[in-house]
Amino acid sequence: MTGDDLLIRRAEKSDADAVFALARDFGLTFRPERDAFDAALPALLADDDALLLAAVVGGRVHGYLLGFVHLTLFANGPVAWVEEAMVQSGSRRQGMGRALLEEFERWARSRDARYVAMATRRAPEFYHALGYEAAATFYRKVLR
Repeated sequence: MTGDDLLIRRAEKSDADAVFALARDFGLTFRPERDAFDAALPALLADDDALLLAAVVGGRVHGYLLGFVHLTLFANGPVAWVEEAMVQSGSRRQGMGRALLEEFERWARSRDARYVAMATRRAPEFYHALGYEAAATFYRKVLR
């Protein structure tokens, strides 16, 4: 793959099968269910504060990123949050993750976000190489 082969674009409804397959690989605690995915996808695509990006090579989706911009009180305005970022295992280390994050950062800047953040334990070297730093401990409580 060359940089010319990679297209980062907004995901579309027609990308549903490919994105769902990647989301299944992403899930550790939760197992994505198709009915819930199909209900959420149109709402996310229509949400002005959400961005779902697809990394496409040769007409096929090899990765995606889902993120949001939301207002805060402490940061004097909006911040951006990457909720999910996934690149197909055979397509990693080819620049897709970097390209997805860079496009998300451009979108976040256009929305006047003060910073981009995410919670992950995966690939710390990758995020550090892109200028991200560890800034907090992540706590969660699963509600069932």
